[in-house]
Amino acid sequence: MEGRPRRSFTEDYKRQCAGLVVSSGRSITSVAKELGLRDSVLRRWVEQFEPQPTSAARRPTTQATPMSADQASEIARLRQENERLRMERDILKKSIANLRRNPDMSFRFIEDHRDGYPIRLMCAVLEVSPAGYYAWRERPVSERTKSSAVLLAAIRQVHQDSCGRYGSPRVHAVLRRQGRATSRGRVERIMRRHGIHAIMAPPRRVRTTDSRHDLPIAPNLIARDFTAPAPNRVWLADITYIPTAEGWLYLAAVMDLFSRKIVGWAMRDHMQVELASAALTMAIKQQRPQDGLIHHSDRGVHYASRTYRDALTRAGMVASMSRKADCYDNAPMESFFHSLKTELVHHRNYETRAEAQRDIFAFIEGFYNRTRLHSAIGYIAPIEMELKVA
Repeated sequence: MEGRPRRSFTEDYKRQCAGLVVSSGRSITSVAKELGLRDSVLRRWVEQFEPQPTSAARRPTTQATPMSADQASEIARLRQENERLRMERDILKKSIANLRRNPDMSFRFIEDHRDGYPIRLMCAVLEVSPAGYYAWRERPVSERTKSSAVLLAAIRQVHQDSCGRYGSPRVHAVLRRQGRATSRGRVERIMRRHGIHAIMAPPRRVRTTDSRHDLPIAPNLIARDFTAPAPNRVWLADITYIPTAEGWLYLAAVMDLFSRKIVGWAMRDHMQVELASAALTMAIKQQRPQDGLIHHSDRGVHYASRTYRDALTRAGMVASMSRKADCYDNAPMESFFHSLKTELVHHRNYETRAEAQRDIFAFIEGFYNRTRLHSAIGYIAPIEMELKVA
């Protein structure tokens, strides 16, 4: 059995790795472990691309206007009142399901949140008595309730570890990997009861495919057969967009169909052929595929261009293209972009393209490829799938 080929990295990749260390404030060891790199390699890239400033920036100082005792007292009172109102609003928001005037559910909500809010305040908002709550607490706890409490804590931890991106199917898959014998239905009920759900957002669409050209079109060689016998036999490629305050940031990506790993990517402020070519170059440099690999894309001008076709020929790849205006012919790539946007992009307001690049790099290399469980490959991470045949 052949070993894994030695990894090779583009300048874009090295720069993004170094930028992630500096922008996140995390240690080199922590980031290197997340990205599957050696500490010494990442440290060298940081020194190369992110040199330390020679002197710290000075912060301007301002003179504070003296405040009278009465003013300070009033500000303290207003802050206290504002905090009370904020807590009441939060309690109402979190306890919608308990507003059926079901005392048992209300008591359970109070128990779950008593470390975060005053008990008497929660009782007042939910219209139950403190005495009733304390009496409820004194009742013997059933084994089922104890088991549910332990399971809830485990569910919260898995959900937190995924940054809120996992719904009940993936949470259940992680729990099973941890050796917890529980049904998916029970996990779903507990998550619904406690308001734990995957972060989602409505899609926003911008056309990134221009197939109005007279360039050569390759036949569809995969015909929606989204399986591959081994790594680096079938790659999928596509382009999407990311909104920022500076304008669109375009992301080109290449996916290995066998493992669902993103093997190449590039981000630019334009959607020219160079964008798609840069993603392909990264994929080839990192994976070093053998001749005969099928490269599938849409009919966009980027993939039909002479430059791109020549790159495929030099790498010994065979071009394949979707039918016109049929996104389902490249469904796994569409699924990746959907995950990227619903789990990350739609929950951010990027001021700059550089900020978006750092965030997306961390998502792809630190989470999607190495941690995120994929239903299409049996709820394991792409890197695990790839290592199965290494």
